[in-house]
Amino acid sequence: MKKIITQGLEIYTFQRNESDYISLTDIAKYKNKDEPADIVKNWMRNRGTIEYLGFWEKINNPKFKLVEFDGFKNEAGSNSFVLSPHKWIETTNAIGLISKSGRYGGGTFAHKDIAFEFATWISAEFKLYLIKEFQRLKIEENERLVLGWDAKRMLTKINYRIHTDAIQENIIPKEISKIQANVIFANEADVLNKALFGMTAKEWRDKNPKLAGNIRDYSDVTQLVCLANLESLNAEFIRQDLPQGERLLKLNEIAIIQMRSLVGNSSIKKLKDAKK
Repeated sequence: MKKIITQGLEIYTFQRNESDYISLTDIAKYKNKDEPADIVKNWMRNRGTIEYLGFWEKINNPKFKLVEFDGFKNEAGSNSFVLSPHKWIETTNAIGLISKSGRYGGGTFAHKDIAFEFATWISAEFKLYLIKEFQRLKIEENERLVLGWDAKRMLTKINYRIHTDAIQENIIPKEISKIQANVIFANEADVLNKALFGMTAKEWRDKNPKLAGNIRDYSDVTQLVCLANLESLNAEFIRQDLPQGERLLKLNEIAIIQMRSLVGNSSIKKLKDAKK
């Protein structure tokens, strides 16, 4: 889940099956911040909207239920016609719209083709700003792929599995709920963030509200190499049953020493030059 800022609005996006989906609920807040779901439903009452959604599904979805679609199309535009995204998805087996739950990033999402059509209905000006910000996001993603950035992030993810295993085995009590376990994992992740970056993930987000992703997505090569080392070390410290405060101090000292060494490392410099 990532977000872009358009006309002061946070608009969440995500990928499914290599396709980009954009939050209609967030876009609708441009018209009504209090009841965005009503804006989406009003849009779906239009015959033109139903026809567009149906044509998109015909092209992209072999499991789309055409008979049910025809029923909606015949009713669309009448005063009594009401259709929610959820009903459209459930009845026609549509894939162009997706309903997601959750406090952050919840609501109705649509394939970018549909989302831009909805944005046109909302405001032509807003649509242009939305496309511009979405294109900027995709350019950033492509640049990271070209530079092998995902491979570097994968290094820290692999090491983080070692880290989370150590937490699971030594810190999390038995019979704990998944929510409680996630809190502990996040807390331990912030031990590494504080040791290397000097701030927690939340503190970074508060300082960078317009950036998508997290603090590690914006780390340079030197920091990612150091982070991978810290994850392995913290896993060992956890197994040694060292208190969290003591581990944080040790990790911070190690981070300072390693960063000093890595900054002057010729191999790291080559990676940085390749990134540029």
